[in-house]
Amino acid sequence: MFGIQVSQFGSEDVLEYTELPNPQPGPGQVRVRMHAAGVNPADTYIRSGGYAFYAPELPYTPGFDGAGTVDEVGADVDSFKPGDRVFVAALGTPGCSGTYAELAVADARAVHPLPETLSFGQGAAVGVPCLTAWRALFQKAHLQAGESILIHGASGGVGIHATQLAHSAGAVVIGTAGSDTGVELVRAAGAQHVLDHSKPGYLDEMTEITGGKGVSVIIEMQADTNLEQDLKALAVYGRVVVVGSRSSLDFSPRLTMIKEATIYGTAVWHATEQEAADALTGVADALRDGFIRPVVGDVMPLHEAAAAHRRILESSTRGKLVLSVY
Repeated sequence: MFGIQVSQFGSEDVLEYTELPNPQPGPGQVRVRMHAAGVNPADTYIRSGGYAFYAPELPYTPGFDGAGTVDEVGADVDSFKPGDRVFVAALGTPGCSGTYAELAVADARAVHPLPETLSFGQGAAVGVPCLTAWRALFQKAHLQAGESILIHGASGGVGIHATQLAHSAGAVVIGTAGSDTGVELVRAAGAQHVLDHSKPGYLDEMTEITGGKGVSVIIEMQADTNLEQDLKALAVYGRVVVVGSRSSLDFSPRLTMIKEATIYGTAVWHATEQEAADALTGVADALRDGFIRPVVGDVMPLHEAAAAHRRILESSTRGKLVLSVY
């Protein structure tokens, strides 16, 4: 089979498209013939080396997310059979051989049925983004029906699914995006209000939207840029969940006192086994019931993985970036 191999940590140039041995499923594992693989920002951090959460043994094949058909099952697996359409969400499960390849092995608990109504590309968009959105909304912020929520960066891979899940939970959703296309995407995902974060003073609209009270919850994708303004837009006793931040910032901690705010950091790597299982179950159920409608952004061929790693870090990314394997 062909796939991507990383033999040393470094820039995206270390991603080599090459022939690899077929991975063999062990007990409790499933081998999937991949049709699409999802690309996440974390993939680039791991490839660079020194990522705080995970350092794979070299050489390795990247990728935790993907979708395809079951090719072979290992001993003790009776929940799948060859030919089944599935998606793979393998972050946090040690048995994944990497989804940037024609064949990938994963623990059976990381493999779930892919509804016939969804494409393989949509299946590849589920894993890390949806699990991150679920954990931020329900395991950290404990979002409740009727609460107001600002999703800062709602047109991205995590943000669009957080918007869908928050809407399905009965929250009043305010999303932000940086282009007309992004604004329409967020509105279609269920946001009642959409703000263009490329315009100066866009958060001034929050006063009218919330009647001057501020929002109960904020999901933040770029805390180094937005956290200070988030705290100003927050209601008293509000919660901010930091999903992403790429550098440091300078702000007044007094803002947390004024709002008696709670700031949570979140990373799916730290989910307990039970939390991970609950999130996977919740996401799979929401996918089955149509509450999650995965949004695919750019689609690039597998051999252009290096270009995909450059693309995923651009702020204009909308939806999930996917590598086409077949």
